[in-house]
Amino acid sequence: MTPGMNVKVPAAAIHFPEEDRQWILERIDEVLQSGRLTLGQHTRALEEEFARLCGVRYAVATASGTAALEMALRIIGIAGREVVIPTNTFFATAAAVLHAGGIPRFVDCEPDSFALDPVALERAIGPRTAAVILVHIGGIVSPHIERIVEICRRAGVPLVEDAAHAHGSSYRGRLAGSFGLAAAFSFYPTKVVTSGEGGMLVTDDEGIYREALIYRDQGKERFDSNRHVRLGYNWRMSEVHAVIGLAQVRRLHEFVAHRRRIAAIYDRELIGLAPWVVPLREPEGVCTNYYKYICWFRGLPRELLKVRLRQRYGVALSGEVYELPCHRQPCFAPWDPGALPSAEEICARHICLPISARMTEEDALYVVGSLRQVVAELLAEGQGGEGG
Repeated sequence: MTPGMNVKVPAAAIHFPEEDRQWILERIDEVLQSGRLTLGQHTRALEEEFARLCGVRYAVATASGTAALEMALRIIGIAGREVVIPTNTFFATAAAVLHAGGIPRFVDCEPDSFALDPVALERAIGPRTAAVILVHIGGIVSPHIERIVEICRRAGVPLVEDAAHAHGSSYRGRLAGSFGLAAAFSFYPTKVVTSGEGGMLVTDDEGIYREALIYRDQGKERFDSNRHVRLGYNWRMSEVHAVIGLAQVRRLHEFVAHRRRIAAIYDRELIGLAPWVVPLREPEGVCTNYYKYICWFRGLPRELLKVRLRQRYGVALSGEVYELPCHRQPCFAPWDPGALPSAEEICARHICLPISARMTEEDALYVVGSLRQVVAELLAEGQGGEGG
């Protein structure tokens, strides 16, 4: 391969089978003819099917996963109080806290699942705590989730799941989204299933559900009313997005099974690249959707590896989860608690290999072969021993 070549294996790829594309186009035509472009029958169908998939009673479709999370926090009522969140998460987790009037309390993470450290949670939770957010990083439900649920129960503090990555993931047979008072999912284009743009709030609590219906539609007491009873926002999902999401959600089990097959190839083929590249082991009891295939990456320069893989072999690595912890993000500087060493190590020392429902076995083998080549090149150049 030559420098500057086109990407042979993309970091992520959306998969719409031909029959799904035809079905989507037909339904969109029906929507356009009906004139009901938002909060219609397809949105309701998506909500019902997704609630069943998560094993919960209620689901409310939203404009984004961020919207779903902020709605949950507003309904709980966090204004002026702290929300404990893992620092290793996407910007939107902390931003939702601030937009809902809360104060982010960043805490450290653990290396088993890159998620919230229960020891750090126990130290942080207290009288000022309004809620705790647990993030299922890369689609991995924390193996410590039962302990986290118990810590929150004892403290009388609601647990909210940021399940943006975790469609179809589970722990001991229980699905992501069913552990907390409420959970937020994202249908952004990189996710395991997508609606283009969109999200979903899920819950077993009828009160949360009823309030979410109000908040997502500008705080109106009813769709056909102009009486506003909450300070809501335009957090609706359009019927067009719901149609796309419905087709994708119906493929969720198929997509997850395919990702797990690709992950099994990586597990097998990456043996021998230690200590430079070591797959993050799927924790006992966890069944992940492999939204990300995460590897520990130590002793070699990460950015140089990514550039070489892309330029010389056409392999694009996806973004880390995450490269920079939230407490080190400039916009969150006022809430920086100081060093959170485990999370900082996690963020600095891993890579994510390409994975999608479209990848073939040949693609996976090509990725591993390319990775071996670049690691060998870097070691031959004396790059070993530098920070990732």
